[in-house]
Amino acid sequence: MAKIAYILLCHKDPLGVIAQAQRLTAAGDYIAIHFDARAKPSDFEMIRSQLSANPHVAFSRRRVKCGWGAWSLVEATLLAVEVAEQSFPRATHFYMLSGDCMPIKSAEFAHQFLDDADLDYIESVDFFNSDWIKTGIKEERLIYRHFFNERTHKTLFYASLRWQKYFNLTRRVPADIQMQIGSQWWCLRRRTIEAVLDFCAKRRDVMRFFRTTWIPDETFFQTLVRHLVPETEIRARTLTFLMFTDYGMPVNFHNDHYDLLHSQDFLFARKISPDAKALKERLGKLYAAKGENFVISNEGRSLFQFLSGRGRIGRRFAPRFWETESSLGRERTLMMVTCKKWHVAKRLVERMRQVTNLPALDYLFNEASTPLPDLGGIQSTLEKRTRHRRALMRMLFDYWQTDKLIVCIDPGNVDLMQDFYNDKAKVRLLEVECDFSDDYLIGHAMRVGLATRTTPRETIERLLPTIRYDVRFEGDRIRDAGFANLLRIRQSASLDENTVPLAEFLDIPVDKAREIVGTDYLFVD
Repeated sequence: MAKIAYILLCHKDPLGVIAQAQRLTAAGDYIAIHFDARAKPSDFEMIRSQLSANPHVAFSRRRVKCGWGAWSLVEATLLAVEVAEQSFPRATHFYMLSGDCMPIKSAEFAHQFLDDADLDYIESVDFFNSDWIKTGIKEERLIYRHFFNERTHKTLFYASLRWQKYFNLTRRVPADIQMQIGSQWWCLRRRTIEAVLDFCAKRRDVMRFFRTTWIPDETFFQTLVRHLVPETEIRARTLTFLMFTDYGMPVNFHNDHYDLLHSQDFLFARKISPDAKALKERLGKLYAAKGENFVISNEGRSLFQFLSGRGRIGRRFAPRFWETESSLGRERTLMMVTCKKWHVAKRLVERMRQVTNLPALDYLFNEASTPLPDLGGIQSTLEKRTRHRRALMRMLFDYWQTDKLIVCIDPGNVDLMQDFYNDKAKVRLLEVECDFSDDYLIGHAMRVGLATRTTPRETIERLLPTIRYDVRFEGDRIRDAGFANLLRIRQSASLDENTVPLAEFLDIPVDKAREIVGTDYLFVD
């Protein structure tokens, strides 16, 4: 029966690392941990103290500071592999993991899968003749020496590259190896690992070469395994399910992706969202399960490509399982305030914040300056906010640890409203109808570029009926959309008339709603 030694590279979330180690070793497997030397010493001490009594856990003999795309990632992997090979003589396979990985099959299934075929699983294709690298430098990764990290020392990285090109300081790949490239997530047999470690000890020339290549974690093991193992004993695939968005960023999986992950033809998946605690709990129980029956449909990547394509040809709001199917959450309520006079909506939601203490945001899909917390970059541009609208909303719910959130949306964004209404969450819409004077409409025409301060008065007067119709048309589109839970307050209505729909919208007592809608400066231009 297969016994797996997991090679875990991690740099954060010590409690998650501890839970991962306990989960994997409880099934009779092993784990060797390299915890990034850049991380807090207290985090590493917590991991070591909690796991020190577990004989199935080992730690690399030293820790290195890891940098994306640098040799340090391979060095850290080799340190963990060495201690695993020495500490766990009964391990038959060595499986590369990160702290964001979780099993999507049971240990029983994984062991049987590895027993069924005497193979190494590592994605590896010809470096020069494949199109594996989609963007950025390619041959330059190898034929030039890289002493600086592109992420942390961008200027020095590209300056060094330019000078080497200028002086033609190229180098050759070691003559007896054929460069390969592929995913860094592999599963190798014990004899393959032993052969790789022996090769590393004997071939210092190859080690020197890889030390100054760029992103060697995508080439080092991939090349050496192909060099050392017969092709018939290699399956050029990873056993870890992962996908990338149009931005080249890993797709994150959330609580309601369990069924999707469960049915993929892989043993693990990454990246599992740090907030997907329920998903992690279910997958953890799955790994320990016995007699589990897995129906493999394996539709994840093809579904992702299909739905990405729909977005690229203009059908942006087609459901996307990595964003929309994950949902804001059935138990959550999104409250949208729509008003053409943005200053009126902003005053209204500010009073909502003050009276109800609910988190409320201004026109985050229309104004880049709308204050938002740091959510890892997804909030950085209007395009990203709109493209990843549900993921953004879900992260805002999580950030404020709330089940209710208020946002302002321009009346022209009916498609955006419709997309949120398609979600599993509870959605309400409050339309604020304002009176529009000629002076306001002229100002609106200037703001949207239809007129300037030098536009003749006669031209302005001809434009006014069209502008007024345009404003009314947006309101008509909202009504025609047939939105459920659509409520309305009006500038021309009385305090009592506006209090009732606002109380229903916010689900608050009438006296609180009266306090909000009775704000004397609410509709002042």
